[in-house]
Amino acid sequence: MTGATKFLRTRDLGYAQRTCVAKAGKLMMHTGQLTPRARVGVAVSGGVDSLVMLAVLGIRRRIVPFPVELMLLHLNPGFDRENHLSLLDLAADMGLASHIEVTDFGPRAFSEENKKNSPCFYCAWLRRKRLFDLCAAYGLTHLAFGHNADDLAATFFLNIFQNGRVDGLSCRESFFDGRLTVIRPLLLVDKKTIIRASKAWELPVFANSCPMAGKSMRHEAEQWVAGICAGDKKRAVNLEHALGRWQLDKDATPR
Repeated sequence: MTGATKFLRTRDLGYAQRTCVAKAGKLMMHTGQLTPRARVGVAVSGGVDSLVMLAVLGIRRRIVPFPVELMLLHLNPGFDRENHLSLLDLAADMGLASHIEVTDFGPRAFSEENKKNSPCFYCAWLRRKRLFDLCAAYGLTHLAFGHNADDLAATFFLNIFQNGRVDGLSCRESFFDGRLTVIRPLLLVDKKTIIRASKAWELPVFANSCPMAGKSMRHEAEQWVAGICAGDKKRAVNLEHALGRWQLDKDATPR
């Protein structure tokens, strides 16, 4: 099985793959993430989360009862200027348009240009701004990020401890007076399931070459949450379900 067929056939999916597709589909329907004739920019970093999201959206696109377009968007931060090359073949295999760009965002985040913020914050800000610009340039109506249930938990506690506020990650959020909608299809799927799905799909995951990989405050929050849940699977499940329900209720409340 080669090409797009490997990513789009549903009858051959394993348990982890089916779980990702089903949970993402349920969340997308519950929060109205996709609309007829949506043009979705899929932000792909090269990690397991964004690549599994791309595969899931490729399947969900065939399931929803209206036309949806997908476009792969990748911004190489500039530490390794060639590690993204496998994405070219992946986009071709899936029959998707793509915009793959090598930037200098990473080195700039560590330069004198960035005197006030952490390198992670500044690089992420530059990448998001560029992604918004690309969505406008290509006439995209949606921008999809691969944040998962573990990211939701880490962000929730990071906001409490670092920023003194109770906040998470929105499932669906509008920008620019509704011209662009940011969606997170995998927000209710745990990281372990995503990793298993990525291996089953044989996705071309490549390592994060950033010097801050594994050293950021977000990583510390992830490790703290993992430590709290260690040795008791029920804790992790309860945390995932509780924060998932809380985030859904929060997103459903008019702002």
